[in-house]
Order: sequence, then structure tokens, then C-alpha cells
Amino acid sequence: MHSRTLGRTGRTLSVISLGTWQLGADWGDVTEADAHAVLDAAVDAGVTLFDTADVYGDGRSEQLIGGYLAGRPDARVFVATKMGRREAQDPANFTLAKFREWTDRSRTNLKMDTLDLVQLHCPPTPVFSTDAVYDALDTLVDEGAIANYGVSVETADEALAAISHPHVASVQIILNAFRLKPLDQVLPAAIEAGVGIVARVPLASGLLSGKYTADTTFAANDHRTFNRHGEAFDVGETFSGVDFEQGVKAAQEFSALAEAQGLTAAQAALAWVAQLDGVSTVIPGARSVEQARANASAGSVDRLPLEFTTAVTEIYDRYFRAAIHDRW
Repeated sequence: MHSRTLGRTGRTLSVISLGTWQLGADWGDVTEADAHAVLDAAVDAGVTLFDTADVYGDGRSEQLIGGYLAGRPDARVFVATKMGRREAQDPANFTLAKFREWTDRSRTNLKMDTLDLVQLHCPPTPVFSTDAVYDALDTLVDEGAIANYGVSVETADEALAAISHPHVASVQIILNAFRLKPLDQVLPAAIEAGVGIVARVPLASGLLSGKYTADTTFAANDHRTFNRHGEAFDVGETFSGVDFEQGVKAAQEFSALAEAQGLTAAQAALAWVAQLDGVSTVIPGARSVEQARANASAGSVDRLPLEFTTAVTEIYDRYFRAAIHDRW
């Protein structure tokens, strides 16, 4: 497993990490035993970062991770959680008092005195430009409740606003072969500022696994069903905001590129993002032991050739650029 430093945290971590939205039962039911098996598989494969949030299963994901790590003191895992979506998305709610309340709950769930990294969870756009918000986060660091803070964003402009603040350690942003806008300005700005980039939705909600067809269906409580058109939250979080049928066609072409490199489509998609200059780590989710191991294997893939990136860009330009590039 290759490793990189996660921005201003100073921590050297695996380039493939584990996203745990699915462990909160927001992608279909997951038992505690199955969740622990996935966490075990990821750790044993070299993963050293778990990404979670206080709203994943209303805290269930955090609780599962906290219980798991309490039983695996040998697993030196860095935990990145998120806060800010437990209440109405009103900028007035992003205060020191609320931050204390939210982080105290996460500290209890995760069984941690000091949280490794807390990220604002895609808050309203004005929050990213409010100095008082960053002052409050600095206070939490001074008080020892959190060691580092970062942000999770929907748009490139939000990322750039956060990167301009001196104590932001990391920015989490959707970045994959079907969402290339962060390459334009966000990655260069992050490199210059020393801010880590956490690439989320790296498989475009599974599209880039190459396993879906136009007839594929998902469980009723899976966001790929209930948020297909942005009914519950930003549509860009589901399939990266691309049209599902177009995504299936583009994924077939991407799968052919991966096969030419001797890789599965998912391995190639993860390895390609992880190898981009400026990316610190990539956080695919996994619902099975096999999936966790397969995802982690992408962290040891040799650097893909320039021709691969050229082909990825061509697919993106042909299928998606006009529809989504300026949206996020």
C-alpha cells in the first residue's frame, strides 16, 4: 500500500482509505458482524484511515468504528468524521456551541477523547467564507476536542474558499473519472497551500465498477434509488451527478481501458485518482470483505501511463463535460 501525507495533519496514511457511509445502513442493511468484518479486511490490507460522519445511520457508523477500534488496539487507524448536518442547514447554526455539542457526541460514539479530524459536512456555501467558523474550530483544537479540522464540499469554489484559510488541514471533494473539475484549480491550490485532498465518491456510486447495466436496480433505502434526482440531498453525491444510463455506457468504455492495463475497472478507477498529484487519499466504501480487499489492492498499483489519463479525459469530454463540469 502506497502512502501520502494528509495535508496539514502531518500524518502519513494509506492512499486508499475506507469510506463508511454504507456501514450506517444508508445503503441497505449491514449487521454489526458484517461491518466489523469489512473493517478488519480493510485494516489487514493496509488501510489506515476510516472516514465517517455523525449522520451516517444517525451515529451508527461512528459507533461501529468506535467499538471496533476498542477491540483492535493494534489497528493504528486515523479516523476522519464529519459534522454539521444534524440540524437545519442554516449558516447561523455553525457556532462554537453547536460544534462542541456535535463533537462531544462524536467523541462518545467513537470512544475518543480527541478526534483525529473533524470535517464540516458540506455546509451552506456562506459557511466557507465566515471567519467566525474557523475561529470556533481553532478553539476546539485549543481545547483538545479535535486534533485537526477540514471541510467536505460540493463545489470547487467552496474548496478554494476553504483552502484560503490557514488552519484547514484537508478538503474532501468528489473526484473520479466522471468528475474532473477539481483538476482545474482545486488540486493545484491544495498543493500550493499544503492542504490534503480526500477524494470521495471515487467509483461514482459504483458506476465505475463496470458492473451495472441500464436495468440495474437498488434497494429502496439505497440513495442510488431515493436520491437519483436529488430528492434528499445534492444530486452530485449520487452517481457523481451524471445521468445513470450515460454513466453505464461510459463505464463500459472505462472498463476496456482498465482491462488493457490488466486491472479491474474499480482498481483502475481508484488507482488513477490516488495517483493524481495533490490527492492524499481516496475513500471508497465497501459492503463486503471481498470488496474491501479489492479496493485496497488499488493502493499498490504501479503508476498508470499518461495515455490512460488522456483516454479518461476523452471519455469525460464526450459524455459528461457539457452537462456537469460547470455545475460543481
